[in-house]
Amino acid sequence: MDPADSGIFEIALDKNPANYRALSPIDFLRWAGAVFRDRVGVVYGKQRFTYGSFATRCRRLASALARAGVGRGDTVAVMCPNIPPMLEAHYGIPMAGAVLNALNIRLDAAAIAFILEHGEAKVLLTDSAFSPVIRQALMRVQRPLRVIDIVDPAEPGERLGEMEYESFLETGDPQFPWHLPEDEWQALSLCYTSGTTGNPKGVVYHHRGAYLNALGNALVMGLRPDSVYLWTLPMFHCNGWTFTWGVTAIGATHVCLRKVDPAQIFALVAEEGITHMCGAPIVLNMLIHAPDAVKRSFEQRVEVATGGAAPPSAVIEAMEAMGFHVTHLYGLTETYGPSTVCIEQSEWRRLPIGERAARIARQGVVYPTLGELMVADPERMTPVPADGRTIGEIMLRGHTVMKGYVKNPGATEEAFRGGWYHSGDLAVMHPDGYAEVKDRSKDIIISGGENISSLEVEEVLYRHPAVMEAAVVARPDPVWGETPCAFVTLKEGAEASAEEIIAFCRANMAHYKVPKTVVFGPLPKTSTGKIQKFELRQRAGRLAAEEGPAAS
Repeated sequence: MDPADSGIFEIALDKNPANYRALSPIDFLRWAGAVFRDRVGVVYGKQRFTYGSFATRCRRLASALARAGVGRGDTVAVMCPNIPPMLEAHYGIPMAGAVLNALNIRLDAAAIAFILEHGEAKVLLTDSAFSPVIRQALMRVQRPLRVIDIVDPAEPGERLGEMEYESFLETGDPQFPWHLPEDEWQALSLCYTSGTTGNPKGVVYHHRGAYLNALGNALVMGLRPDSVYLWTLPMFHCNGWTFTWGVTAIGATHVCLRKVDPAQIFALVAEEGITHMCGAPIVLNMLIHAPDAVKRSFEQRVEVATGGAAPPSAVIEAMEAMGFHVTHLYGLTETYGPSTVCIEQSEWRRLPIGERAARIARQGVVYPTLGELMVADPERMTPVPADGRTIGEIMLRGHTVMKGYVKNPGATEEAFRGGWYHSGDLAVMHPDGYAEVKDRSKDIIISGGENISSLEVEEVLYRHPAVMEAAVVARPDPVWGETPCAFVTLKEGAEASAEEIIAFCRANMAHYKVPKTVVFGPLPKTSTGKIQKFELRQRAGRLAAEEGPAAS
């Protein structure tokens, strides 16, 4: 279009370094490192890093990667729990122009190898405690991969790489320039989600989306410079729901925690003055059912964000009695984690706990930094009536939706059909504008905040020599939210016990994906031979009601 046709406000009024800057969460650390240079920004055990020293370490990491030949578009994978190097990776890797690929530390060797190959990782930073599974994964990887060992004195393990992380940092320049991306649409991170197939899909985030979602988190959760955030949510999960950047954006303090342990959590809440934390419902249950001997009292109110399965009223009531206030968030890997928040209206506080919990459990309203949410008929792409009864699919679009799936244009096109991201979650819209998820159109099982593909579990079950048919669905569980329940038909003349099936699964997949329940018998099918999973879900629900929680 001719500039003359676009009005007086476009003529000779172009972007330039004075009036335009690409949005990137790297800028948050640059700001915090200057404004709060001498304030403690990162805590891990006895370690204390000021924001100034934290920023320097991240710049060293970026420089060391650059000197190792890592540049724009290269992938750097990280296998690490919630300790300072994992947090540093969220800044140093993108500062080098590279793409951060934080690996789920609960995955098995086959899944890790697939991700390293599919994501084309050039460097792997790995905590030595995970050397056994990483060694197996590396044996399956065909591409050249430089390995750097992160050695945590709290849990040291075998060294696999050519250099230790702290030594690697020493090769970097502490004055490495604060490189921002040339384009805020540039890839920032790569997160894998199991989706509905055995092989995970690689979700690509851009700098702009991470910047905005981080600010959205700070806004809806009320973070302040004097806030203290405890890392109970895995940083590998949607980059810690982007709180890895959001906490820094406001100059608050990160408190790292290697493992989720109720005793440590209560101690840190009391001793470090924790004000904020996030976690799946399993974390809330762990705190509620912790022994009285480890529970600690504290003066401050702790804001807790939870996602996945909605917390029941008993959980909310028990958390509040201990000094925690629960906020329900909803989102997906494809939306940088949280995309909606159930904001409590003032009048809800006067409701009985059961009614209030029912409202808190809704998925709520769209983040102010996202854009738009619609509960709609997925075929007609028209919003359903806001009557709290009519079912539609949750769809999202705006600033904090992924770029797409790497190397998977078909899945990307399907996900963005009609100009909206299709979540696959079925919901209703209430008259007050709050959305509430009712069911999942996909057969994903969400256990302890982790997605488990039913097809992946079924594939392993079918490899058992005694199994003829298998189907896996979610079984409700008061602790984990959901656990996998396997329905199995054995081959004629074959024998196998539930314990044998479970042991076989444990030997062939990540343990958190293993079915907790195995039911034998013929599978219900349609006239065309398709297994009726809806009926199996009902059976699993009845089992949960009759028998209680599945055995761990």
